[in-house]
Amino acid sequence: MTAGKLLRLGDVLLMRGLVAMEDLEAALDRQREQGGPLGESVVALGLLSPEQLQAVLRDIPALPFTVDATGVSRSALLGLLLKFMRMEGCETLPELGSRMKLHQSVLQELLAEATTQHLVQALGSVQQGLVSYMRYSLTDQGRVAAAEAMAQSQYLGPAPVSLAAFQVQVGRQAIANENLVEDGMRRGFSGLSMPANFVRKLLPAVRAGRTVLLYGPPGNGKTSVGSRIADMFRDVIYVPYAIEVSGQVIKMFDDTLHKLYGGETSAPALSSGEGLLLEGFDARWQACRRPVAMAGGELTLEMLDLGFDAGTKFYEAPLHMKALNGVLLIDDFGRQRVSPTELLNRWIVPMESRIDYLKLNSGMSFQIPFDELMIFSTNLDPSDLVDPAFLRRIPYKVEVAGPSVEDYRQVFAAAAAQRGLTIEGGTLDHIVRRLQEGGHDLAYFQPRFLCEQAFQLCACFALPPVITREVADEGLENLYVDLIAKTPR
Repeated sequence: MTAGKLLRLGDVLLMRGLVAMEDLEAALDRQREQGGPLGESVVALGLLSPEQLQAVLRDIPALPFTVDATGVSRSALLGLLLKFMRMEGCETLPELGSRMKLHQSVLQELLAEATTQHLVQALGSVQQGLVSYMRYSLTDQGRVAAAEAMAQSQYLGPAPVSLAAFQVQVGRQAIANENLVEDGMRRGFSGLSMPANFVRKLLPAVRAGRTVLLYGPPGNGKTSVGSRIADMFRDVIYVPYAIEVSGQVIKMFDDTLHKLYGGETSAPALSSGEGLLLEGFDARWQACRRPVAMAGGELTLEMLDLGFDAGTKFYEAPLHMKALNGVLLIDDFGRQRVSPTELLNRWIVPMESRIDYLKLNSGMSFQIPFDELMIFSTNLDPSDLVDPAFLRRIPYKVEVAGPSVEDYRQVFAAAAAQRGLTIEGGTLDHIVRRLQEGGHDLAYFQPRFLCEQAFQLCACFALPPVITREVADEGLENLYVDLIAKTPR
């Protein structure tokens, strides 16, 4: 029995793009006819080689069946078990397993030890469905031990994984494993107007998982790049709920950043197939998409340290640690409350050595792999931000310039067509002239903004769906306030 949701091998193969749905259906049909594990059928049909299948299985955190195999100290797990029994009234193996995400053999080992120490006592069995389970309760001594465990740390969640296991797992699921190609990246940026050489400049950085500086005037898609890149990634990564370091708990999983692979790729026929269930999966980890974390002007150096809550007495992983194996976008670089030089100083070692160091309140330091695509995005001139020595430490620099007049016309025509609008002759020349005379650069976001303005205006006042000069002028007033006084009346 595993605690919590079981991972489907079929989902993993689909999510990574290793097999197609119809191929997986065929493998499932073969498995129903001949038996055996799903992976055996996948290999027999020639969908994957044995080596490819083993590589997939090797990346999945294996289920521990003993306390020692969890990699976490026995006292920490025992304390967590006692806290769940006291704070949430857990009495049976299924109740403890669903919260601690541990196999029943691990829980039985912990309960046996707790019984020997007179911390818990058996109350007799209870029927849950077709299965009978033993009920346990805390003794007086156990309630005292649970209270002491709560005083040391109020963490009450899935059992943590060890730092060593976390380090190994991050290394296994490196960004460089994705092996993106040019066609895939161009498809990923479809619908987003970018300079012609953008993919050629950016793809090597993404494949290497190295630091990128995006610079150029506002409104040309720099901020959109991070999320678009993450959508191109196919690999499943595994994120632990929490990590134990020197007896301390660091909460890692963040549902605002770590989006679960919930089996949305599975057909109903697959969802019910037991052959797809991967029962050896360690439920202390969540199968996720690669994360995209973003920080802007609010970023401080303190936010790059472990966050310790004096009330709960456990740690929260900093943003860049939660972004491991994903994308970290530093937006509006140069406008933070900390100087660009100080910020880059903090990341010099991680960017070059691919290792970062964090420190507990006790003063103990530990290292974590630094595998993430770090993107600095700025509207400022890079030479004004930091000196040349710092710029050299950022291996990829990509200018995201505004469109030419001809590109602007094409983007505008596409945006108007998408909204069912036509453009009156001479209107585009009028828009370009108004912007340039007002001292505003052409930007890729402007056509979509102005077309949306025109669409709403025409709909509200029953006007023909045509962008005239007058309609464009009203949109321009909403685009830039300093154009209002200059709009002809």
